[in-house]
Amino acid sequence: MGTSSTNRTSGTSTTTDERTGDEAAPVRAATGDTGGKGDTGPETAAAAAETTAESKESAEAKEGAGAEATGKTAPAADKDAAAADAAVAEDGSDDPEDLDDLDEDAVPERAATGVAAGAGAVVAAGLGLASVTGTWLGTLLAERQTLVGQIKLQSGKATDQIATVYGTPWHTTALVNGVFALLAVLVAAVALTNPRATWVRAVAWGGLALGVLGLLISVGMYFDLFATLPSIPKGAGAGS
Repeated sequence: MGTSSTNRTSGTSTTTDERTGDEAAPVRAATGDTGGKGDTGPETAAAAAETTAESKESAEAKEGAGAEATGKTAPAADKDAAAADAAVAEDGSDDPEDLDDLDEDAVPERAATGVAAGAGAVVAAGLGLASVTGTWLGTLLAERQTLVGQIKLQSGKATDQIATVYGTPWHTTALVNGVFALLAVLVAAVALTNPRATWVRAVAWGGLALGVLGLLISVGMYFDLFATLPSIPKGAGAGS
């Protein structure tokens, strides 16, 4: 606290306030002294000291209330954080390590599934194309049937030369192409069962279309829908 001295000369009273720092400000505020001249006395000094004490008590009360509020809020926040951690621990799917394990296991499965689907689509397209254009297997079996028919004719086991030498190889080729077409349809259908990549679905649809077309052609060939077997007119040998 500063010192206050009062000099009384010639009926006048002069008070010198030597307070410094924060103690002098409330006194000046209470007395209305802003640096100018004014009358001050013991009563004014006492009032200023009382105002300073009240200000300190108010500041301490505010600090105590803030500390109390902080002390009440911190445990509640800690409880909420603990509850959240417990919920995460109970739910195994939110564990980052478990998610990493699931991702590592899912990536190879998706890659393998995508490769298998793409390979199936390409195979379906190849089978469909073979069913339309013919295969070496169909050609080989047709030539074999032609040879078998000639043997039957020479041995007298077959009477219809056209059906034996021409009709049977033709039907054999149609049967082989039809098998390839059916396989193309089945493989393409399997490739289209689940959502696939765009190029996989495009190739699979192409294989399916070729397979259906090859199947229709094979059925027409086998049942002689496009052309009937040639036949020898009756009486042609007598006219010659």
